Amino acid sequence: MITRLEGSWCLVLGASSGMGLAIAHELAREGVHILGVHFDTTDGQEKAAVAREEMRGHGVDAHFFNANAASARTREELLPRFEELTGGAGVRIVVHSLAFGTLLPYVGAEGEDSLTARQMNMTLDVMAHSLVYWTQDLFTAGLLRQGAKVYAMTSAGGARVMPHYGAVSAAKAALESHVRQLALELAPSGIAVNALRAGVTPTPSMERIPGSDRLAAHARDLNPHRRLTRPEDVAEAVSLLSRTDSSWITGNVIGVDGGELLT
Repeated sequence: MITRLEGSWCLVLGASSGMGLAIAHELAREGVHILGVHFDTTDGQEKAAVAREEMRGHGVDAHFFNANAASARTREELLPRFEELTGGAGVRIVVHSLAFGTLLPYVGAEGEDSLTARQMNMTLDVMAHSLVYWTQDLFTAGLLRQGAKVYAMTSAGGARVMPHYGAVSAAKAALESHVRQLALELAPSGIAVNALRAGVTPTPSMERIPGSDRLAAHARDLNPHRRLTRPEDVAEAVSLLSRTDSSWITGNVIGVDGGELLT
């Protein structure tokens, strides 16, 4: 059954920029209350505070927390706060949009650093494994209930390779595997879990990838729409897919790329 989102709650992990921020804005316009977790310096915190007030301008509650979303202590501290803020209503939508990882090559050229075990573990823990830990704790706390939707942001890099993207590619592949397993285990509870595979999207995290300008130009030429994916495209997909109590669309990697991979 199609339902209204107004009055429900959304938790966005990685809420201060890129797709996470766009999703939070879109859902706030739809009347969804926002819980945002981000990990920023002073400048980023100021931007997050501005975004929070803009969301509140739509008449919803918006609460942002500057904390390491990959930390067990953060979950331990924030889950009781989330329960209090939602008034026991639970979280209807969870968005995992954490983009923090190393871009070092596995085997560096002469004079170039190579990826270390610590950097590999950190990248997978933040960008992939943290989805599992947040979902576990939210479910155990009773904050994920029938009709809830969990989304993880992936990319074509989960199945393709490019220079400097090895650890992130591994994280995206692991993330998609986690989505499938969570979908299997949460199906009896009526909770849907999906990965959204955005096309090449201009975000702060993309700009850190060496050669991102060439990647963007190539993707723009290939895309049937002759433009790059925008964070707002992904935000609209989350809004659309969340308007049902059904959990029958689950365990998928859903392309939100304007047909970029078709060509």
